[in-house]
This record gives sequence, structure tokens and C-alpha cells, in this order.
Amino acid sequence: MHFLKGHWQLLLLITVIFLLWTTPVVLPLKFMIVYLHELSHGLAALLTGGSIVEISLSPQQGGHAITRGGSRFLILSAGYVGSLVLGAGLLTIALRSEADRFVVGLFGAVTLLVTGLYIRDLFPLAFCTLTGGGLLAMARYLGHGANDLTLRIIGLASLLYVPYDIFDDTIARSGERSDAFLLSEEFGGPVMFWGGLWLVLSLAVVFLCLRYGIGPDSNIPLGRFSRTKEQRSSRSG
Repeated sequence: MHFLKGHWQLLLLITVIFLLWTTPVVLPLKFMIVYLHELSHGLAALLTGGSIVEISLSPQQGGHAITRGGSRFLILSAGYVGSLVLGAGLLTIALRSEADRFVVGLFGAVTLLVTGLYIRDLFPLAFCTLTGGGLLAMARYLGHGANDLTLRIIGLASLLYVPYDIFDDTIARSGERSDAFLLSEEFGGPVMFWGGLWLVLSLAVVFLCLRYGIGPDSNIPLGRFSRTKEQRSSRSG
């Protein structure tokens, strides 16, 4: 009973995301997770001395990241696990810090930067421009609660979807081309081995995030959705 009282908002968000997942309502959220997946490939390339040539998304919820140089092993491995870590990081920031508006604004700015540097196709250009601009506007004009809620939704969707996506892409349909399929071709080992390894890692990330991130009470005080109140308190404090 105490758990329900302390985390009813998170449980409600999980329920709503789950119930709406097959509807058009959550399509922007699905595209966001695909974007995080491809961005993770690109970040792995940059962090291992390579470069990003192009990042793209498709209306069919697919995407690709074309990179040059860097560690091919880490680049291929970064898509699923990296996007999950990014999602877990956004959720943890929302739950355990007061930096929500800053992070939402930074996320929006990075998305616009990625769009300008690496995205060429019309659909991802439109989606990422609107997303980046929307996040910047949210950070500028909305209160702590709205920005906190945004990070929670993105983070929870990542935690819910990525393990399922790993299982579906690399284990249930191991014969189709995926990151695990390419890793198997280039480095050996069965596709299901790499998929299973990523699935275990992803479940560990989910467990650690929920175990150490949510705390005894994760609910957002309803008064924190007003930016005007936050401005008054900061001026008077």
C-alpha cells in the first residue's frame, strides 16, 4: 500500500503507455526511441575516434546511422543498450534531481544540432526539428512539473520498449538483419547470443534504474506544474 501511495504517478504512466502503445497517440514516442537508438550508434562512433556521416529515421519506425571509423564492435553494440542507458538517465534525472528544465532544454538543443549536422531526409528533418524546438520551448515556457513529466515519459517508454525490441529483433526474429545480425557476421557468434547478452544487460539497467532511482516517493507535487510559482519562490528565496 505504501508503494502504491508513493509511486502512483509512475504506475499510472506505465499503464497509460502500455495501453496506448499500439495506437497512433504514442507514435512520436516510438520515433523518439528510434532516434535515441541511432544517436547511440553515432555517439559510440564519436567516443571511439570515429565520425557520424548520417542519421535517419523512417515513418515505419526504422532508422539507420552511417558512421566512419571508430570501434565497429562498440558502435554495433551501442544501439539498444545505449538508447536504454540514455532513457534510464533521463528518468533518473527526473526522479532524483531538480535539473529537469535544463536537461529538457539541453536535449532539445542537442537534437537540433544533430539535425543540422547529420540528418538529410525529409521525415527525420521534420520530426527532429519539431522535437528539438518543442523541447526548447517547453524548457523555456513550462514549469518544473511539465519538464519532469516529459523526461519521465521518455525514460519509462525506453525502459519498457527496448528490452522487448531486443527480444523481438534478435531472438524471436534472429534470421532478419539487425545490429546483432551484423555483429554476428563481422565478429562471429550466433545472433541469439548477442541478442541474449544485450537483453540481460538491458534488464540489469532497468533493475538498477528502478532500484536506485525511484526512491521512497517518486510523485511530482501538483503545485510544481506552475512556472509562475517557481519564479516567485526563486525570487523570494
